[in-house]
Amino acid sequence: MITKVCCIGAGYVGGPTSSVIALKCPSVTVTVVDYNKERIEAWNSADYDLPIYEPSLVDVVRECRGRNLFFSTEVAKSIEEADLIFISVNTPTKTFGLGKGRAADLKYIESAARCIADYAHGPKVVVEKSTVPVKAAESISRILKANSRNGNCFQVLSNPEFLAEGTAIKDLLNPDRVLIGGPQTEDGQHAVRCLCWIYEHWVSKSNIITTNTWSSELSKLAANAFLAQRISSINAMSAICEATGADVGEVAHAIGTDSRIGPKFLQASVGFGGSCFQKDVLNLVYLCEVLHLPEVAAYWQQVVDMNDYQRRRFSNRIIASLFNTVTDKKIAILGFAFKKDTADTRESSSIFVCQHLIDEGAQVVVYDPKVREASVRRDVNMVCSDPERVERLLTVSEDAYSAVQDAHAFVVCTEWDEFKTLDFQRIYDSMLKPSFAFDGRIILNHEQLRTIGFQVEVIGQASKQRVASGFFE
Repeated sequence: MITKVCCIGAGYVGGPTSSVIALKCPSVTVTVVDYNKERIEAWNSADYDLPIYEPSLVDVVRECRGRNLFFSTEVAKSIEEADLIFISVNTPTKTFGLGKGRAADLKYIESAARCIADYAHGPKVVVEKSTVPVKAAESISRILKANSRNGNCFQVLSNPEFLAEGTAIKDLLNPDRVLIGGPQTEDGQHAVRCLCWIYEHWVSKSNIITTNTWSSELSKLAANAFLAQRISSINAMSAICEATGADVGEVAHAIGTDSRIGPKFLQASVGFGGSCFQKDVLNLVYLCEVLHLPEVAAYWQQVVDMNDYQRRRFSNRIIASLFNTVTDKKIAILGFAFKKDTADTRESSSIFVCQHLIDEGAQVVVYDPKVREASVRRDVNMVCSDPERVERLLTVSEDAYSAVQDAHAFVVCTEWDEFKTLDFQRIYDSMLKPSFAFDGRIILNHEQLRTIGFQVEVIGQASKQRVASGFFE
């Protein structure tokens, strides 16, 4: 069957996926290739200082690297030798031109397809692993067919990833399902069986779903859209809770016990982030517009609009609580990654909270246990129009305690476990009074904080001061 696998793209999808395949398929040689020399060097680093952080990833790489897992910049050689090629490149949202702000930019997908056409010899199974619009596989097939040499034969499959950052290795080892879409032809179905054979080394056949190519591509967008919709739905409820005195945690528990709904993705927060949710929902919006389905497009657009609203609403609550001004006030942001157990900051809500506070003149100090200062400054500068203002008002701290020193408030934006066990008496003693605590992830012991002396504001809960004053009566 398959003896050599090449993965184009050494990022958040390609690296972990290839590592687990190498772990579970010891007879298969897996090579991850990327033109980014610095990234490949990090994957090959002697001290395993990998370019991405993911729990358990370093253990898998340590076991397989040099045995049947390799990281290389020799793209041509790896493509030529491989039986099966994964395309795991970035598919960002377009920032200009037709479909700006919604459509996926497929330039890296096209570049990968042209590389395969240039360097391949003999039949190849090409697997679309990146999240792409419906019919992207058809575009890859057309590029390969138009540029193929030596009578090469390509079968293009769709095998979308369903990884959650922070649990990617767990998700790969114990997937809810593996989805494979392919052409409904004899050769196409043979290619599907080849990819199934890879996964069957550790995944039950009952958890491997095969479909046509377009159903597979749309299922990925639909899955992320439905998950994002649940988050926006509970966040919409959190606004009502704050306005009425209801508790969003209690509401989420009550509706989550309904077996038709279930409890997952009903955790109210400052908003969803990451590389997939917003991008995929906007991609779906654009697809609907192209298909002349404006009502459907407007429906899914509201999921993103609600997420933006939640971020602005939380930031405005911080400002309002601090006596309607944060100018020159020090505010500590605890957490910058879009979720815990990852260093990924793409579309993180922390970025936009920082932007809103800096726009109001706040002295913002950021602490995150995994995100580097360069990433924080890059992301905040991307959304702020005045680099000099960012340079003057943004600081990045190496620990939580120095971040909150002499601060008026601290704001939890990422649910890192370490934030639950901080010495809050020490933090309170080091802050200016009154000391404010804003929990945007609902992870702290709020009664303990109030007992210490904090003024506590929690997303999805009304201010205790407003309730005590009889505001809701």
